[in-house]
Amino acid sequence: MVCAVAGGPERGEAVTAGRMGSAAAAPAAPDDFKALAASLPARRVRWATACRIVPTRHPPVNLFDRVADAADFEALYALEAMTNERVRDELGEIERVPRAERAYGPGSGPIMAAFTHVNTLGSRLSDGSFGMFYAARERATAIAETRHHHGRFLAATGERPTHLPMRLYHVHVDGRLHDLRPPGCVPAAVYHPGDYSTSRRLGLALRARGSNGVVYRSVRHDRGQCVGLLRPGPASRCLHAAILLYAWDGRGFTDVYEKTD
Repeated sequence: MVCAVAGGPERGEAVTAGRMGSAAAAPAAPDDFKALAASLPARRVRWATACRIVPTRHPPVNLFDRVADAADFEALYALEAMTNERVRDELGEIERVPRAERAYGPGSGPIMAAFTHVNTLGSRLSDGSFGMFYAARERATAIAETRHHHGRFLAATGERPTHLPMRLYHVHVDGRLHDLRPPGCVPAAVYHPGDYSTSRRLGLALRARGSNGVVYRSVRHDRGQCVGLLRPGPASRCLHAAILLYAWDGRGFTDVYEKTD
């Protein structure tokens, strides 16, 4: 089984302030990272059931899921966005994704949300100027990644004991991605557990080259694998699978279990 994960608090996991009138331009990548990006192999990655975990505040279905193609979306968006502020908030900054790269149909909403609701604090491969879609190959890897990132936030804010509800999606991944898994193919600093400065420069360089994204080794789960998509294309059918409850005791997560009715 494949499950989605985060390389940082990524959206579906965060909300930006403000709406942009055109697609956001990321800063230029340094020349040394341009050369590194050009040297990396691209391989087809095909995970039938990857996992993505995000907070439950993000709606499981939005306008992208309800339409079949770009023409239907434009017509319905023009009608609903004029009068429905909730629709505008759900869709986010759609101008960030070129029309030709947008995804539509069942399971597309959570994918598009990762690119239209950008976490301006950034993530492992983004400096916060653009969104990414993160997922893990296994559910255990997705949980390990999200436990780390959300645990840091709850600890920093002094959150009292609680159960944090999270939504698990199953998502199909199929596309040519730059492979960061082979030992020595990228500087060790790309895999630093806390300092993302190097991995972000690589992300910028790959995005500038038109990369679909990367497949890489999880830093939080031994032998786990993750993808970080720079464009929606390799992901499809991102569908709700379960609600997970993360048990927080005031200092850390003690357990993660699936909610049942």
